[in-house]
Amino acid sequence: MVPFGGFHMPVQYNSLSVSASHHFTRSHASLFDVSHMVQHRISGPGATAFLQTVTPAGLATLGTHQSTLSTFLLRNTGGIVDDTIITRLGPQLFYVVTNAECRNKDLEYLKEELDAFKAAGGEKVKWEVLDGWGLIALQGPLSAEILESVLANPEEARLKEMYFGQSKFLRISLMEAGNTKPLLVSRGGYTGEDGFEISISPEETVAVTETLLESAGSEKLQLAGLGARDSLRLEAGMCLYGHDLDDTTTPVEAALSWIIGKDRKVEGGFHGAEVIQRQLQPKSKGGQGVERRRVGLIVEGAPAREGAEIFNEKGEKIGVITSGCPSPTLGKNIAMGYIKDGFHKSGTSVDVIVRGKKRKAQVTKMPFVPSKYWKGIAPA
Repeated sequence: MVPFGGFHMPVQYNSLSVSASHHFTRSHASLFDVSHMVQHRISGPGATAFLQTVTPAGLATLGTHQSTLSTFLLRNTGGIVDDTIITRLGPQLFYVVTNAECRNKDLEYLKEELDAFKAAGGEKVKWEVLDGWGLIALQGPLSAEILESVLANPEEARLKEMYFGQSKFLRISLMEAGNTKPLLVSRGGYTGEDGFEISISPEETVAVTETLLESAGSEKLQLAGLGARDSLRLEAGMCLYGHDLDDTTTPVEAALSWIIGKDRKVEGGFHGAEVIQRQLQPKSKGGQGVERRRVGLIVEGAPAREGAEIFNEKGEKIGVITSGCPSPTLGKNIAMGYIKDGFHKSGTSVDVIVRGKKRKAQVTKMPFVPSKYWKGIAPA
C-alpha cells in the first residue's frame, strides 16, 4: 500500500506479482479500484458552452452516451491543468472524471472558471462533485463475459453493440440482495484492453465489487493494483498526469492534437486556443510549430526511468524521459518522454543515460502494444 492522491492505494495484491497481474489482465480480466478518481456532474443550459471554454473538445456535436475518450482542462497559456474524460448523458448533462492527485487544483480551477463564466453572462451551470462514489475498472478480454453474467437484463444491455467510448445505465443483480440502481457503465479504460468503468453510489460500491469477483471466480478475475495499472497504461501509450503531462505542456507538444475537435482547431473559442492554433501549423507553413514532442522509446539494457536524459549522437541533450518500465508483454524496456523537434520520427537512434551509463534507444510509435478496444465485429 502506498499514499496516492490522498488515499492509501494498493501497488499489488498478495495473489499475483505485478508482472503476473499485468499478464493476467491481458489474458483474462482484472478489477481495479479507481474510486480515488474525482467524479463530477455538470449540467444546465450553459453546460456545453462552459465546458467548451475550458476544454478543446467538440462537445456541441457529441452524442448522448458518447464520451470524448480524453480531453484536457486548459489554461490560457495552452498548458494542461488536467486530463479528463467527458461523457454526455443528456442535452444539458455531462459526467466528468478528473485525476485524484489534481483534486484540489482542479476544484479551485473549476470554481474560478465557473465564476468567470457567470460574470461574463454565461447561462446557468450546476456543478456537483460525487464525493464518496465508487469507480471500478473491469479490464481484459473476459470483461464483457464477466459483466454480462451479472447484469439484471443482459439481453436488453446488448453489450456487443456497446462500443469503445459509449456508455449505458445498467443494473447489476447482486447476490441475494436484488438489483442495483441503474449504474453508469462506460466502455473503455486505461489498459489498452477491452473493458468497462462502472460508477457506483456509495451504498452499493462494495456489493457490486464483491458480486463481480465472486461470480467470475479467481480463475477469470483478479484484483489488480497500481503496479500493473502503470505498466499496462504505458504499453498502451497513455499519459500519466504529473509525469507525462503538466501545466507547462500543451496538447500539441504531447502529440495529442487528435483530441482537439476538428472544427475547434479552426474556430478556437477555448482557453489557450491562439497558442495551440499557432503550434498546430508547422514553421514551414508560417506557423509556430513546437520545440519538443512526446515520443515512445525502446531502450537497450537497463530500463530508463523518469528524469533520465536523452542525447543525440553528437552528445547534445535533446530530451528527457517522463515514464519508463520493463514491458512484461514485449520483454523490452519501454519509455516515453519529450524530445527536441526533428528527432521525433520513428526509427531515430538516440542515447539515454541510465544509472550514469549511455544506453542505446530508438524512437518508436505508440502504442507499444496494439490496443484491443471493442469496436464491433469485423465483417467476414
